[in-house]
Amino acid sequence: MLNVTRLRILRELHLRGTLAQVAEALSYTPSAISQQLSQLERETGVRLLEHVGRRVRLTDEAQTLVAHTELVLTQLEKAEADLAAAQPSVRGTLRVASFQTVVLEIAPAVLTVLETEHSALQVEITQRDVDSAFRGLLSQQFDLILGEEYPGLPDPVRHGADRADLVPDPLHLAVPSHGPWARRPSSVAELASAPWALDPPGSASGDWARAVCRNAGFEPQVRFEGPDPLLHAHLVLTGHAVAFIPALIAGDHLHDAQLIGLPADPHRTLYAAVRAGRSGHPAVRAFRDALAQAVTERQPRPPRWTATLS
Repeated sequence: MLNVTRLRILRELHLRGTLAQVAEALSYTPSAISQQLSQLERETGVRLLEHVGRRVRLTDEAQTLVAHTELVLTQLEKAEADLAAAQPSVRGTLRVASFQTVVLEIAPAVLTVLETEHSALQVEITQRDVDSAFRGLLSQQFDLILGEEYPGLPDPVRHGADRADLVPDPLHLAVPSHGPWARRPSSVAELASAPWALDPPGSASGDWARAVCRNAGFEPQVRFEGPDPLLHAHLVLTGHAVAFIPALIAGDHLHDAQLIGLPADPHRTLYAAVRAGRSGHPAVRAFRDALAQAVTERQPRPPRWTATLS
């Protein structure tokens, strides 16, 4: 009988690519990981790894074994879910990864609901970007993740994950109400020389924002770069920058700024994802129900509109 722990190590190597990353993810030493994989090769009687320079690559036989491992782990998680469902209350620890906006605006309401309805359930929330969160989800570091998808930048299909969309969150152009950039532009192009606050390139929000500016015919002058929408909002409020801000943030944090609608009413999509085998677990269902309730109650308040760009 093949050892499930060793099979999981092989799967982690498939997901992460290096022995060092697997060791870090599973809290082993690299030498212990190597020993476990060597033992798995002896158990299977086939070669699982081949060296390519300083790295290792999974053989075809190893890839086949990983596919079977996925099925085994999914079935074990379904068994855990069935056992948990037979208990009189929802309990245990649910590990959640999320990005900043949801942690700030929605997570507190979710925790309040769960503390009232499922007091024996403990929720741990870690802030992660979407790619890092998905890697952690598929490697069982997290049980559920919250993500976002921007217009024209669809998330890749991730096998083994069960995704459910939560709410569309409109995206606005935010302009100061005082200072040199306190104006009502008729187009994004009129802000070609303005100082911008944007997320870094390589992030979905940062790439989307730069694409909007480039489609308007200019490269934005990014004076403030960072993955913090609250900082962007503060810079707009204090008259130092213009920015694209989601409605979820704008409703509470840009009350004195000018919020301008964008052509075609773009929005980001907020979603929750779990591993397929864990979707029926009572803790996951409880969190998703509380999340749906919080999102419904936390619909962004209509901002103070000044215009809609053509």
